[in-house]
Amino acid sequence: MDIADTHAEAGRLDALCRYDVLDTPPEESFDRITRLARTALQTPIALVSLVDRDRQWFKSRQGLSVPETPRDISFCAHAVQRDEPLIVRDALADPRFRDNPLVLGAPGVRFYMGVPLRTHDGHNIGTLCAIDQRPRKPSPGQVMVMQDLARLVMDELELRQLATTDSLTGAETRRSFMHHAQQALAQAQRYRRELSCIMLDVDHFKAVNDRHGHATGDLVLRVIVSACRSVLRSGDCLGRLGGEEFAILLPETPPEAALATAERLRGLIEATTIPTGPGPVMVTASFGVATMAPIDETADTLLAAADAALYEAKATGRNRVADAWGQQVPGNKRLQQ
Repeated sequence: MDIADTHAEAGRLDALCRYDVLDTPPEESFDRITRLARTALQTPIALVSLVDRDRQWFKSRQGLSVPETPRDISFCAHAVQRDEPLIVRDALADPRFRDNPLVLGAPGVRFYMGVPLRTHDGHNIGTLCAIDQRPRKPSPGQVMVMQDLARLVMDELELRQLATTDSLTGAETRRSFMHHAQQALAQAQRYRRELSCIMLDVDHFKAVNDRHGHATGDLVLRVIVSACRSVLRSGDCLGRLGGEEFAILLPETPPEAALATAERLRGLIEATTIPTGPGPVMVTASFGVATMAPIDETADTLLAAADAALYEAKATGRNRVADAWGQQVPGNKRLQQ
């Protein structure tokens, strides 16, 4: 890759990062588009694929179980280098792809059409693509529909950037939370005040979804956010960072008070019974706590310390609080048996 290509790729990756969408949970607004694409093209597979540095990651997928594949075997990595749709009628007859593992093995790609997802400043960050296991020749009308749907994907990504509130839980979005975190950190540094952060993660949340369904999983997240709000002060900031992971900013809060708040939240969540049609559901959560250190220059540093403490809480049994100074407050283990 020459210097010009390296610079262009760096700009493309920066544009992808700007949307803050990688590794976020599925969203109906994108799934609706891939369902329409699969119907319009009459293909078994349709994807919103985002091309990262070393992988392609699927924000939405219909007919494919894996969440990502390596970039070096990705059809979409070729598509993002173009301004027009990439149409491969028969991959076995195309020298670029006939030896590709995705062609010779699962999912057995023969037909591929990928429409670049182009940002307003001219970067292709991924594709809306349709895939079939047999050769195909799409009609001009089908190509036009895919181009329209790709523009809808970009419209959704732009709307996500503007949103400040998570539509499911009412917590702040990751982008909005990070903006507030940086502001709070700067203010704490300026006035020499303490700033603490709590990271929390719902224990065994995948098992909740697998056992009770995603609707119940969504209800669990909403109840947890509501429980947190009942404890937090008006000046505290609660954000959903992704999936079942949340972060809380506690301005003017010393370590001991932050630890006490986290323990109160832990006990409240453990004691909460969530009513559902099939029966009540109970969950626990793990917590990591950190307070701004003199060397903290960005919000990322503070969150990384809280995240490391969260990892410790999860690694040592879950349903507990750990902090960045090595303390642990074990939770009630009744629900962990």
